[in-house]
Amino acid sequence: MKRPAHLTQGRYAPPVPRTTRTVTSADGARLYAEIHGPEGAPAVVLAHGWTCSTAFWAAVVRELAAEHKVVVYDQRGHGRSPAVPPAGYGTGRLADDLVAVLEQTLDDGERAVVGGHSMGGMTIMAAAERPELRARAAAVLLCSTGSADLAAESRVFPLPTPAGRRRAHRLMLGSRAPLGPVSPVAKWALRYATMGAGSSAEQVEACARIVHDCPPGIRARWGKVLHGLELTRGVSRLEVPTAVLVGTADRLTPVVHARRLASVLPECAGLTELPGLGHMTPIEDPDAVAGRLRELIRDHLAAGPDGRGATGNDPAPQGEQQQKQGEQHTRHKQRDGQRKRESAA
Repeated sequence: MKRPAHLTQGRYAPPVPRTTRTVTSADGARLYAEIHGPEGAPAVVLAHGWTCSTAFWAAVVRELAAEHKVVVYDQRGHGRSPAVPPAGYGTGRLADDLVAVLEQTLDDGERAVVGGHSMGGMTIMAAAERPELRARAAAVLLCSTGSADLAAESRVFPLPTPAGRRRAHRLMLGSRAPLGPVSPVAKWALRYATMGAGSSAEQVEACARIVHDCPPGIRARWGKVLHGLELTRGVSRLEVPTAVLVGTADRLTPVVHARRLASVLPECAGLTELPGLGHMTPIEDPDAVAGRLRELIRDHLAAGPDGRGATGNDPAPQGEQQQKQGEQHTRHKQRDGQRKRESAA
């Protein structure tokens, strides 16, 4: 019997959404979306990466949804979003889809912190010049991603020359070979390619189920898009406060990409490098990713110039709201510090 496409128990099991939506993109593509957390709370919209699904964000959603409205969606062809004709794959389509999700899941005038992992970050960069993104995004988190020349910089195949790495990674990205069952060998390979050495068995299992569920044809079509990626212009036009986060052991989008992004962003809100983590940072350290999103919410979304919340509602007095956010921030900083001390030990 085939295992479910995600864990069904524990921290990495997707929580039950408050509601689901079918979002229609510009070319008619239909996208599956979930909304978690209370209506009227500060909003977060999250875009997953290549071969993943909404389930990839499960632990981050669990961290945020008690006090935030969290929207996650399946990129076209992934998860519960249907495949589209071959012409429907490209960075422009990713931008169309993100804009559609923002417009159809957020309320009138509502803004959000928008986060993207890997291809999800590329989605945000592709939409940088869209007026809808500029109107809706109060801040952005680019997580484990890059803007161009991915195949030359990747270290899954640690060949000595950029040309050799381009050829090897082009074959990997465009492969239609089935991944097969989630076996011990398959999990070893996935861990090597995408995760840090300290990843737990549960984290590897969660990633493997999600990635192996992606149809080979979808994986190959998007892989070819990633091989030819060129979004440098988008990075330079992303004129909202933007934080960058990366694991220092990331083989797919090594830290050089994150540093390059931070150097050219018009409004860089900081670069976070997580020691020893690989490419799957929202699963490898959901506390750090959720904590960075909380900081962006606190700094750029939670209180507007009139002292009201992101939607214009005022669920609590401003002073009380800011005190509560400060206490949450302190708790998460303390927890992150404890985890780092334990890792060092």
